[in-house]
Amino acid sequence: MVPVLDACCGGRQFWFDKLDTRAIFVDNRVFSGQLCDGREFEVCPDVVGDFRDLPFLDASFKLVVFDPPHLVRCGESSWSNLKYGRLGPEWREDLRRGFAECFRVLEPGGVLIFKWNEIQIPIGEVLALTEERPLFGHRSGKRSNTHWICFIKEVHR
Repeated sequence: MVPVLDACCGGRQFWFDKLDTRAIFVDNRVFSGQLCDGREFEVCPDVVGDFRDLPFLDASFKLVVFDPPHLVRCGESSWSNLKYGRLGPEWREDLRRGFAECFRVLEPGGVLIFKWNEIQIPIGEVLALTEERPLFGHRSGKRSNTHWICFIKEVHR
């Protein structure tokens, strides 16, 4: 069993080993090409899928990484959209379903790491979309807009 799921892998930017065999990488898109700044960029998931409807059994993973798109306003062919993706107008429902799916495939006592940049949507609005209680978190980035938040799935439900 592979113990880790990255539910929105994108270009696997924060992974030390982008081919780490301990993880299954999922994204709803495949992309290979040059960004507007000239850098090569690739989104090549192991599984093309939607974080709102993950194709895995309940309690399949010890660790889930959930780093969904955080922008609702960016151009179709913009650097930000190509690199990170974009949320649609139903972003609240999409993230609510995403949290529910990530916790569904997480085993009891398992850990969910959630990453969010609140440049357009405040973290409080996003955390209100799940009933799960965050354990701890950390702010990072030039303006401290990026949040890394850790959850543990309750053992007894």
